[in-house]
Amino acid sequence: MYYFAYASNLNRKQMAQRCPDSKPKFLATLPNHKLIFTGWSRQWRGGKATIKPLPDHKVIGGVYEISQRDLQSLDRHEGYPREYNRLNKIVLSEDGDAVEVVTYISREQAQESKPSLEYLAVIRQGYKDWEIA
Repeated sequence: MYYFAYASNLNRKQMAQRCPDSKPKFLATLPNHKLIFTGWSRQWRGGKATIKPLPDHKVIGGVYEISQRDLQSLDRHEGYPREYNRLNKIVLSEDGDAVEVVTYISREQAQESKPSLEYLAVIRQGYKDWEIA
């Protein structure tokens, strides 16, 4: 199955630790969604990334092929089902192909908050890993 990462799980080192069977596959775009930070993460000491539906916006991320075991690991790390919902979405590959993926969206979307510098550094490394501008 395919998993769409858009924040700290873009970081390939983190993803390899969390999901040892995962394989980076391709960049993709989730149309009509926006990357935001909400709530408070004890782990990161600041807002945590999520996406929210919003017309005329897009989220660029990486698609990994993952195993069932990896999915269970992601569920634990993402706090599913308490903190994040796991949803099926359609993303567009760089070639424009529609691909079904799973991704996680925070249950708490009302209050936006600032992420920590440490969390942003992990996300930035993920952008470098995937060569996202």
